[in-house]
Amino acid sequence: MFNTIIIYSILSFLLLLSCAIISYKLNLVDLPNKRKVHSNPVAYTGGIAISITLLFALQLFEDMGNDLNSIISIAFLIAIVGSIDDKYHLNTGGKLSLQIIPIFYLIVFKSLSLTHIGDYNYFMLDLGAFTIPFTLICVLFLINSFNYFDGIDGTLGFTSISVLVILYFLSPNENIKLFLIIILVPVCIFLCFNYALFRLPKLFLGDSGSLLLGFIISFVLIYLANQKITHPILLAWSVSIFVYEFLAINLLRLKNKKNIFKAGQDHLHHILIKKTKSIFLTNLSISFVNVILFVVGFVAFKFVNPLTSIILYIIFFIIFFILRNKYQIKKINLKS
Repeated sequence: MFNTIIIYSILSFLLLLSCAIISYKLNLVDLPNKRKVHSNPVAYTGGIAISITLLFALQLFEDMGNDLNSIISIAFLIAIVGSIDDKYHLNTGGKLSLQIIPIFYLIVFKSLSLTHIGDYNYFMLDLGAFTIPFTLICVLFLINSFNYFDGIDGTLGFTSISVLVILYFLSPNENIKLFLIIILVPVCIFLCFNYALFRLPKLFLGDSGSLLLGFIISFVLIYLANQKITHPILLAWSVSIFVYEFLAINLLRLKNKKNIFKAGQDHLHHILIKKTKSIFLTNLSISFVNVILFVVGFVAFKFVNPLTSIILYIIFFIIFFILRNKYQIKKINLKS
């Protein structure tokens, strides 16, 4: 197995390198503008390269299970949707419509849907007739929350790695651990291209990558919940920073009567990079916060009960929202 992972790592590197070279030749690049941090055109096909790598993983690694294989196979389609958006800049309606197709397929035809969101000793949160619409909304929500984190070099990659490591810790199943390593390997190698280490051609994830990672992690969470491998509240804690940031930004935009679908520089990574003046520290801080939040939720779950953990989840979001709101008020006051 170790030898197979080494071969897979080399393959991941070669696919990312080839994709970067071809992208620059075909002018598949993200052009700089006032809203963006980078100053030179950068290839945006990292997500496509990772999705192709994952398809090869299906041939290299066996016995991961039909559900996990289906997640990787259909994830390629969501990466295609993202690459179309990268190239043609789809409007919000078009982008969401195309996302729904592969999501709906896994929910309905592969039965990868949330039937409940946990037993809390005093009550069980069964979804019943709301199973399909609730799952669809949650997956769309989480996929696009991943897209919110793709603003500066490495942020989405580092934060996704924090989620994958948490899920690896939570899972006692060797098959699922292997699956998580399969996802982790190309993401780690991608970061070398994203930071242009060793003079590698610079590469962005693009919408293809952010949608791909959001899609895969969303359905892995559903799979773990359905198989009763991990309690749903612990799974929610594993992606807490994504959930908190997505909710906070959109609530603040609604509060300030701004378009929630319009891209801006009000994201957490934009705020932190102004404070730290360092991309690395910004990414490390966000990933660290996600891990710390999970540890809090896990300790409450393990040593108190699931109900306490879910209450803390809500309380920490309220604290997060208050802090984000205070920063925004302070920013407005400074401008005036």
